[in-house]
Amino acid sequence: MSYDLVVAGAGMAGLAAAAHARELGARVLHLEKAQAPGGAMRFSSGVLWRHADWDEFRRECPGGDEALQRALFERLDADLDWLEARGARVTAASTGNPRTVGRRFDPDSIVTALAGELECGTPLDGLPDAPVVLATGGFAASRTLLRRHVTPEADELLLRAPAHATGDGLRLGLAAGGRQSAGMGEIYGRAMPAAPLAPERWITDAQLYARHATVTDEVGERYEARTWSEIDVVQWLARRPGARGWLVVPPDRLGERTPYGTVAEQVARAEAAGADVRRAGTGTVSVHVAAAVTTTLGGLAVEPDGRAADGVWAAGADAGGIATGGYASGLAGALVTGRIAAEAALAG
Repeated sequence: MSYDLVVAGAGMAGLAAAAHARELGARVLHLEKAQAPGGAMRFSSGVLWRHADWDEFRRECPGGDEALQRALFERLDADLDWLEARGARVTAASTGNPRTVGRRFDPDSIVTALAGELECGTPLDGLPDAPVVLATGGFAASRTLLRRHVTPEADELLLRAPAHATGDGLRLGLAAGGRQSAGMGEIYGRAMPAAPLAPERWITDAQLYARHATVTDEVGERYEARTWSEIDVVQWLARRPGARGWLVVPPDRLGERTPYGTVAEQVARAEAAGADVRRAGTGTVSVHVAAAVTTTLGGLAVEPDGRAADGVWAAGADAGGIATGGYASGLAGALVTGRIAAEAALAG
């Protein structure tokens, strides 16, 4: 059978691209390297969001491609309606953060709503004759690429992402004549307990309270959190010796609220996970943390329609340059760019 479109990857971006292409009447060959669809979305909180204010988006992600950012900002609300209309289940109608606008979905229901005929356990090894959308999840699981682009401490990073996100889309896109985007040295992730990570605890065990703590690396150098998302803390830790450090919390900050409960509750989860937690007689608590990478923010440079090279479009983490310099919802970007890339690839 001949196909109108090949989609590589079945995380949010690939699922959205394939589903939208089928809606448009296309014959789609959809390949997934892993044994099941969903990608990193399966282990996410399921929140898809955009910044509430355009100017704030630009201030927080100043190095990002403005056209791609504008597409995310202007299209997401309608794309969330599309997702909900297809049967994805909303578990919260807002993000709970006044800086952002969006919804929380049940991740499994997104997979069910979008998945069609799919060949799992089948990576895309070479470029096909048909138009292709690359949505393979970036290169967070490639120690080689992380070492080349992000940090010499790549081997020490904890992996908070699927093991198959090894840069297949980047490799194929560059082979087709594409180029790298801005932000190749940037990652999104979290400070996590310096202990083994179980996928089902990737969200709940996050140590997201650097703004209430003193942040140090293993040799005592300090860092002050500068962003509400604390993505800067993770990127700093990722480049420190061993990609490890400490969050030192004074007693009067343990009751502060965070997206994951109080600081004290997060500390308790770190201790239960097996991290070194030290309690001083003064009430100060020190938590041993590690930088954990969830996804890469750089990838293929794309046009506003997702085109990376002749016959090649990229979406999701394979399309870099949306959140450069800051933080934006990866799931939201994947949904929007997946649909855009499918439309453009079919239009030629």
